[in-house]
Amino acid sequence: MNMEIQIKEDLNQTIVVLEGEIDAYTAPKVKEKVAPMLEGFSGEIVFDLSNVNYMDSTGLGMFVGFFKTVKANNGVFRLIGLSDRLKRLFDITGLAGIMEIK
Repeated sequence: MNMEIQIKEDLNQTIVVLEGEIDAYTAPKVKEKVAPMLEGFSGEIVFDLSNVNYMDSTGLGMFVGFFKTVKANNGVFRLIGLSDRLKRLFDITGLAGIMEIK
């Protein structure tokens, strides 16, 4: 499945809207677009996963990497719009206790 990526920037935050499935095939596409933007990033980044219907461990690893990069620069990292299935994935792995998820 394809991964659609939209990046919306304003003065206070950057919102990355993802749509599709995040897996070993699509995660590199997301990384390619998002990772360069996060170098030296110290603002607020919000990942909107409202339209993500599946994510595997590759996706989790990708978000851990993004989270570490943002936090290293004292930025704010937030995930929003997670389905119950995705929320459970973050809960089971313990990432829900570390990352801000709404």
